[in-house]
Amino acid sequence: MKLLLLTATVIVVLWAMYRVSINPLSEKFIDQINAKATTWHAGRNFHPDTPLSYFRGLMGVHKDADKFMPPVMLHDLDEGDDLPENFDSREQWPNCPTIREIRDQGSCGSCWAFGAVEAMSDRVCIHSKGKVLFRVSAEDLLTCCTNCGHGCDGGAPGAGWKHWIEKGLVSGGPFGSDQGCRPYTIEPCVHVENGAQSPCKDSITPKCIKKCLPGYNVPYAKDKSFGKSTYSIANDERQIRKEIFTNGPVEATFTVFDDFASYKHGIYQHTSGNLAGEHAVRILGWGVENGTKYWLAANSWNSDWGDNGYFKILRGSNHVDIESAIVAGLPKV
Repeated sequence: MKLLLLTATVIVVLWAMYRVSINPLSEKFIDQINAKATTWHAGRNFHPDTPLSYFRGLMGVHKDADKFMPPVMLHDLDEGDDLPENFDSREQWPNCPTIREIRDQGSCGSCWAFGAVEAMSDRVCIHSKGKVLFRVSAEDLLTCCTNCGHGCDGGAPGAGWKHWIEKGLVSGGPFGSDQGCRPYTIEPCVHVENGAQSPCKDSITPKCIKKCLPGYNVPYAKDKSFGKSTYSIANDERQIRKEIFTNGPVEATFTVFDDFASYKHGIYQHTSGNLAGEHAVRILGWGVENGTKYWLAANSWNSDWGDNGYFKILRGSNHVDIESAIVAGLPKV
């Protein structure tokens, strides 16, 4: 009996060592994913020499983020209130260009801020009926929200939406642009071979500068967009769909495993790899593909990641907690 237990222990240890020895960004690991996955396909998104610390550093939702979630808001759902089988905010609100934009958080764990400002920007346009185009500044939320967390080292999505209500947020486009008051100052970095960006390196949270770019003709204090309300959406597929259908894209937090790094197309379901962290993204729609239900989401890792910056993920079973921490709000317009 002791010999059998010893043999079993050795097998478990060797198997664990084998799993650890496979670089999650390697071709071997990608092949392993594709051998198991039935609804999605993996491919090269990150150079295999990319430090795992960089990839995992992109997971910027703080471990205590759930403590900052706003109260749950419930939609009235009637039996006759049928929602479409497929829905895409980009098609529903074609006059709101921010819905089609993929941002890049750079080498910073600022996903919590990006998921928020992306959905806020979309909702400003949607609820102004296309009259107001305002790219809410990720830089302003990342650097000036003292109650949100630790900037590039992680924050709480719910606190970001509360900050929008209480303090407001100025405008700001991507790195290197002259869009808005405070564009993002952390540059994109190369994820794939032959990329045009700079090498990936650790980023320090920029300072909160309450001043607009030189030449921008609106003072910082006058440039702000404000939220009117914020709320969580219940862990219920129909409630989430009703919210997106009625008010626009939402911010979602989910648990990321190593295989997500190599997503290319299809409906993501975790198959291989270790826990990487908690990540925030924007959900903008849903659908059904080959009989499998999915959420359509936008990531903030540039358009050279995944399916031009987007991904689909299993819907209806709270897969990797994708339906358990949805936050949104309404703008003052």
